[in-house]
Amino acid sequence: MTQLSKIRNFSIVAHIDHGKSTLADRLIQSTGTVQDRDMKEQLLDAMDIERERGITIKANTVRIDYTAEDGKDYVLNLIDTPGHVDFAYEVSRSMRAVEGSLLVVDSSQGVEAQTLANVYQAIEADHDIVPILNKIDLPASDCDRVAEQIEDVIGIDASGAIQVSAKTGVGIKETLEAIVKELPAPKGTRDAPLKAMLVDSWYDAYLGVIVLVRIMDGVLKKGERIKMLSNGSVHHVDRIGVFRPEMQMIDELGPGEIGFLTASIKQVRDTSVGDTITHEKKGTDQALPGFKPSQPVVFCGLFPVDNSEFEDLREAIDKLSLNDASFSSEMETSAALGFGFRCGFLGLLHLEVIRDRIEREYNIELITTAPSVIYHVFLRDGTMIPLHNPADMPDLTHVDHLEEPRIKATILVPDEYLGDVLKLCQDRRGIQLDLTYAGSRAMVVYDLPLNEVVFDFYDRLKSVTKGYASFDYQMTEYRQDNLVKMSVLVNDEAVDALSTMVHRDRAETRGRAMVEKLKDLIPRHMFKIPIQAAIGGKVIARETLSAMRKDVTAKCYGGDVSRKKKLLEKQKAGKKKMRQFGKVDIPQEAFISALKMDG
Repeated sequence: MTQLSKIRNFSIVAHIDHGKSTLADRLIQSTGTVQDRDMKEQLLDAMDIERERGITIKANTVRIDYTAEDGKDYVLNLIDTPGHVDFAYEVSRSMRAVEGSLLVVDSSQGVEAQTLANVYQAIEADHDIVPILNKIDLPASDCDRVAEQIEDVIGIDASGAIQVSAKTGVGIKETLEAIVKELPAPKGTRDAPLKAMLVDSWYDAYLGVIVLVRIMDGVLKKGERIKMLSNGSVHHVDRIGVFRPEMQMIDELGPGEIGFLTASIKQVRDTSVGDTITHEKKGTDQALPGFKPSQPVVFCGLFPVDNSEFEDLREAIDKLSLNDASFSSEMETSAALGFGFRCGFLGLLHLEVIRDRIEREYNIELITTAPSVIYHVFLRDGTMIPLHNPADMPDLTHVDHLEEPRIKATILVPDEYLGDVLKLCQDRRGIQLDLTYAGSRAMVVYDLPLNEVVFDFYDRLKSVTKGYASFDYQMTEYRQDNLVKMSVLVNDEAVDALSTMVHRDRAETRGRAMVEKLKDLIPRHMFKIPIQAAIGGKVIARETLSAMRKDVTAKCYGGDVSRKKKLLEKQKAGKKKMRQFGKVDIPQEAFISALKMDG
């Protein structure tokens, strides 16, 4: 049992690649929490994909023992959070579990869009913030400029910012002292009814679901029966422990402490993040404030390239959703692609990570359809239905209007690329809200339709700014716009996997680009194939794929011309019949390339 005054709970927030996982490694190493021989880079990033991409996806926690300069022993609980926009919900709930944050800013790059987003979450959660300037060993490092930027852009006093090089270990001692002196101790009452916040949960093949908890009030002991307030389910606690980073079993957790419990829970779905855990008897009825479950934003279809792997895909998706409650899926079928799943994700990076994990961990080759967002379709009888898949769009005669989700995007970009960024946002139907300067960099705020962003906005932004822009967004509202469903017809048959929602003003250019691309991708058949893009019954673009020819008149030498005509007529009739009954085979590669269409 640790005294409250000796506990410090904190998280590290930063933009992607500003070095928070490396800083966590150094803090763990310098306090002797992990022996030097067991030390490895990105210690808290357990997944291969996290190490490979160099990003943190799951928030992780570690308990560090530290003896301060005043001779007292402290317990530091560190939560390492993701820096990427798609995993912002991981950040927001980790923030609620701690009292302070280390704000890490790269002293050569300065404040980025994601730095802002994460700091605002920390401020919202009422944190004390210690600014840290990292990477001072780099020749481009400029601490004074960046400290000034932190004060201008975020409004936090950065005069006493600690200068650190997480790589070489400079400034780590000062950082530990600052955590002890500047961050507050947690509050909580030992005798009150148990109130614990569920910070995270994941599936372990041996122990079942492991639940990461932060005790607010009361004491949690091994062998007690606990209740989840959101669904009323009751469980028996088998084990209680802390991470140093490997598991260490203990008998009880007191107020202010962060640890884990296992209670033979079968599925992560049974544990909703942000939920309140209390005792079954004599527990509390009051849930901890302010947690919303995460809502998927982007939807796309996942289909196996080889249809016989459908069952393997189902198993892979079931296993992944065991570990990721924010990922949703339901079965769907497509005439072109066979059986598959319609899946919901928090954003494009989340989609990529899940797709990579399925392909790598389960060895299944996948086709992903074009990502789409949820539209609100208002019918003439006043009802509203959410539309996840453009192929399910109801008949236009019943539809009154459509609404699409809008986002507020913050882009930080060096001055010389500003014109390109503004043009890109205008092209994507953006409305400019704000434009300010922080030093030589512009901060642009735009109101954009999410539909235009999920497609390839991020890639285009990186290419027009040579990778110097940083981008962050949050959902704002649904707004009515002139949206239509564009279907693609090959040989007069609609191909459901290629239908998309587009703005009416853009439909023709989008449609023309799509049919021209398909003309190059579909192999020629023995008969003519029309490829059309249509809105409702109206064709807006068409290309014709010409047939392969066989010279049937080759064996006619001389003689009457009517004989040649007769053979050609016969061939023409055969082709007509073939077109009626012939089936067009569209290869898988054609689908994938057509869906990667660059607007």
